[in-house]
Amino acid sequence: MIAPNAVHEILGRHQLADGLPFVMDLERSHGSWIHDSRTGDEFLDFFTCFASWPIGYNHPGMLEPEFRKEIELVARNKPANSDIYTSHMADFVETFATRVTPEGFPHHFWIDGGALAVENAIKVAFDWKARKVGIDKVDDGNQLVVLHFNAAFHGRTGYTMSLTNTVPDKIALFPKFDWPRVHNPAIEFAQDGSIANDIEAEEARACAEIEAAFAKYENRVAAILIETMQGEGGDNHFRPEFFQALRGYADQHEALLIYDEVQVGFFGSGTPWMWQQLGVAPDIVAFGKKTQVCGIYASKRVDEVADNVFVRSSRINSTWGANLVDMVRSKRMIEIILDEKLHENAVERGEQFVTGLRALAGEHAGVSNVRGVGTLIAFTCENNSSRDALLAHLMDNKILALASGEVSVRFRMPLVVTAEEIDLALERIGTCLPIIASA
Repeated sequence: MIAPNAVHEILGRHQLADGLPFVMDLERSHGSWIHDSRTGDEFLDFFTCFASWPIGYNHPGMLEPEFRKEIELVARNKPANSDIYTSHMADFVETFATRVTPEGFPHHFWIDGGALAVENAIKVAFDWKARKVGIDKVDDGNQLVVLHFNAAFHGRTGYTMSLTNTVPDKIALFPKFDWPRVHNPAIEFAQDGSIANDIEAEEARACAEIEAAFAKYENRVAAILIETMQGEGGDNHFRPEFFQALRGYADQHEALLIYDEVQVGFFGSGTPWMWQQLGVAPDIVAFGKKTQVCGIYASKRVDEVADNVFVRSSRINSTWGANLVDMVRSKRMIEIILDEKLHENAVERGEQFVTGLRALAGEHAGVSNVRGVGTLIAFTCENNSSRDALLAHLMDNKILALASGEVSVRFRMPLVVTAEEIDLALERIGTCLPIIASA
C-alpha cells in the first residue's frame, strides 16, 4: 500500500492531481468526519463528495455482517445488468421503486454517472417528441432542441455540454448545440427568510423568453430541463409558481418537463425528491450522486407514444446497466435512511443551520442571502475574492465547503449530522467570517 505522504506525488506523475490536500483514511473516517491519514487531522465534512455521500462514513448499518457478505460477493463480479439479471439487482429495483420512487412513475433506467442520467432523460424526450410530430418531420431528430436555463450545470457529456453554462473552462472549445437558453428567475432571501427581490418580474422575464423560444422553435422543443435547485450555478431556488408555469408550457407545447435532481435528490432536502416540496410533478427525473446508482424515472406521459424507449429494445442502454455494487449499497442506504428517519434529522439540522447562519449574517458585513433546506444550504458573499478567501480559511479551520456560482458558499452535510456538529460548524464559520472584511 502506498504511504499517505506519497499519494499526491505518485498521482501527480500520471494525472492532474489538484484535488484536496489531505489523504482520506477509509477506516478511520467516521460519521461527519474525514480522517487525514497523513496528519491525523479530522475535517468536518460539509462537502460530502459533492453531495454524493448521504449517511456519513462507516455507518454501523453498513458494517453489519450480512450486508458485508453480500457486497463482497457482488464486488467480485460485474455482470452486464442490462441483460444478465440477479436477485441482488431485483432486490434493489424493488426497494427503489416502492420506497423511493413517487407514485405515477413506472419507468426506470439505470446507468453510471449523473450526466449520463440527464443525457438519457433527454434521449427519452427526443424519441418521444419525434414520434409525436412524425419522424419524417424532424430530420432524424436533428431539428429538435432542449429549452434550458442560465447558470445551469447538467454535466460534461455530449448533450449536457450544450446545457451547462457555469464556469467557462468546463465547456469552452468543445462543440455544442445551439439550443434555447432562458433567464433563471432565482429567489433572493432577506434576513428573515422572506423574498427580497421582485420575483414576479424575474419570472415574467423568464416566461417571455420561454414563449419566444417556443415560437422560434415551433413544434421542435422536446423538453424543458431544469435543476430543481441550481447547485453549481449558485444554489439558486425557484418558486413553486414558476415550476407550475413550466408545467403549463410543457403541456401546452407537448414537451416533456425534466427535473435534474442529481445533486439535490435522494433525501438531501428532507424528502425523497426536492420537487415533492414544490407540488409540481415532472415527466422525468434524473438522479445520481447520493443514490449511488444513477438513472431516471419517468411518468406515464411517456406512454402517449406507444413505441417509446421503455418499450422498444436498445433505444437507451449501456453495457453495465449501472453497477451492481452500487445497487446493493443504495438498497442498504435506503433502508438505513428510512428506518432511522435520517431525512427528518436533515430537516431539523437544516433549520438549525440556516437560523444560525442568518444570525451570523446579521453580525458580519458581507454575508447575505442565507438560503436552503435540509442538507442543502448556502449564503452569498460580496465578491469572488472574499468568497474564495473564506473557503480557504474554512479549510484551515478543518471544515469542508464548496463554491457555488461566482460569489456563494454552499454546504452539503450528511444526513447523520448532529446538532452539536451544526453548532461547531457555526462556531468555526463565525471565526472565519472576519476574513471577508479584509479580502
